Amino acid sequence: MNTIIRVSVVSLVCNALLFFLKLFGGIFGHSKALISDAVHSASDVAASVVMLIGLKYSERAADEDHPYGHERLESVTAVLLAIIVFLTGIGIGWSGLQGILSASYKHTTLPSLLAIITVVLSILAKEGMFRYTKKYALSEKSDALMAGAWDNRSDALASLGGLAGIIGARMGFPVTDSLAAFVICLLILKSAVEIFRDAINKLVDKSCDELMVREIADFISAQEGVVRLGDLKTRLFGNRIYADIVIEANPQLSLIEAHNIAERVHDHVEQRFPAIKHCTVHVDPANSK
Repeated sequence: MNTIIRVSVVSLVCNALLFFLKLFGGIFGHSKALISDAVHSASDVAASVVMLIGLKYSERAADEDHPYGHERLESVTAVLLAIIVFLTGIGIGWSGLQGILSASYKHTTLPSLLAIITVVLSILAKEGMFRYTKKYALSEKSDALMAGAWDNRSDALASLGGLAGIIGARMGFPVTDSLAAFVICLLILKSAVEIFRDAINKLVDKSCDELMVREIADFISAQEGVVRLGDLKTRLFGNRIYADIVIEANPQLSLIEAHNIAERVHDHVEQRFPAIKHCTVHVDPANSK
């Protein structure tokens, strides 16, 4: 089991356990907010299943119908997760807005200490999951894992709002629950938009960031036999990179010598930059234009 799949399985198990914990705390702690949060965790379980399926298929080797591989399925998975996060944020925001506009804040039964303890445990667990998932998302350069990480952070913020609401209700100010939910909705929507935008960029052949392009260009220019870098185009392909390189070499070289330079540049670039799945190197004679 590779790292990305392992992290996804851990996330799935944790979300399932949190669902039962929140449901128990909500029912026996007399907290409607916590029961709603439990439903939110159920949606996280569904999101984890979607992510696992997407990641599993993205690892498939290239075949006749997909000669470039299936890595983009990971970005598709990130888009689906962004939509789930966005819809969750809309639901929390709508519920909070309704609470703010409501004229009645009377509660028949106040949330108990059990509800507070459950929410605190949930916040700690979700923040831990965020840090754990983000660590491997960065090391593995995984869009789907990063989307899952920020989904965990949004859940922690949502639970924080629930905690504020429960404490506010016990102090006689139940409207605090609705206010916190609405503010947290905006944070969740912001995270969803950022996840969505990043995934879409990797589906439409966006180039690497300027710093990465410059680093690749400098490396190529320093290779033996390269007189000048003629052109460099990069495109994101899921969590990998494709590069199209044009180098200029001494026009007096034989075809075999020019080919050897191109092959050396190709091998060195792919060794130096593991994120590059494949690069194509074309050789032009220097000063030919």
